[in-house]
Amino acid sequence: QVQLVESGGGLVQPGGSLRLSCAASGIIFSSNAMAWYRQAPGKQRERVATITSEYSTNYANSVKGRFTISRDNAKNTVYLQMNSLKREDTAVYYCKKEGIVGYWGQGTQVTVSS
Repeated sequence: QVQLVESGGGLVQPGGSLRLSCAASGIIFSSNAMAWYRQAPGKQRERVATITSEYSTNYANSVKGRFTISRDNAKNTVYLQMNSLKREDTAVYYCKKEGIVGYWGQGTQVTVSS
């Protein structure tokens, strides 16, 4: 079955960095667009970044210039490098296989606080 397992979340001070990872199994990883979403308390889930199978990327305006999405097809893993973190980046971050049939990971908590 399809599994997406996120890791790398945690507590970080404002201005700090974190790198999230999402390991996929049960799919032909290289053929699929992948994305990171996040959901803050009391807010709707929002898409943060997307990377296609051709390595084209797209970012939410709120994270442009600070976050970088990448993928390693040899490891079936997608990453989200987050720099210059702000308190408003605090959320549960989810990995998703995009497409007609989407699959979600379980999420990883990112807390930005001093």
